[in-house]
Amino acid sequence: MHLPTLFGAVALLTTTVAAAKPTVYLIRHGEKPVSGNGLSTAGQQRAQCLRSVFGASSRYQIGHIMAQTPKSDGKRKRPYDTVAPLAADLGLSVDTTCGRDDAKCVEDVVKGYTGAGNILICWEHDALSDIVDELAKDDDAPTYPDDAFNIIWIDPYPYDGVTAQESENCPGLDN
Repeated sequence: MHLPTLFGAVALLTTTVAAAKPTVYLIRHGEKPVSGNGLSTAGQQRAQCLRSVFGASSRYQIGHIMAQTPKSDGKRKRPYDTVAPLAADLGLSVDTTCGRDDAKCVEDVVKGYTGAGNILICWEHDALSDIVDELAKDDDAPTYPDDAFNIIWIDPYPYDGVTAQESENCPGLDN
């Protein structure tokens, strides 16, 4: 007699979990050197720190990682270099299908994502606002500070904009 009720509850729970939409976390790439491409020593330290910040035991539950498409000459590779160690730890590949200035592409990936977990986007800081604006379909995104590398923007479904921001709290870099 209670068995149909149990099956109904399990079906409802399964449907609810499957229908859950991911939260989007947006971060800037790690620190850059005075000149040239790649990450500075501090940027490399940040990339290693993110392995703990967003790792498998974190509350962020990352299931998909995006970084802007790097150029063949090594330019625009900092976002990829920043999240590559984390992606390796999580057994994920870094999605680099979207160019730096293609916020619409990022929106399509985010809104089309059906996998488990949340989405981490690592990008050039000036373009992060464009991504948030494209997701929300407005122009109210905050501006990512030029001198900051540690801020995590949180944009939960339905992606109406950044609802909170946190620090990555990387030891020796942010505190």
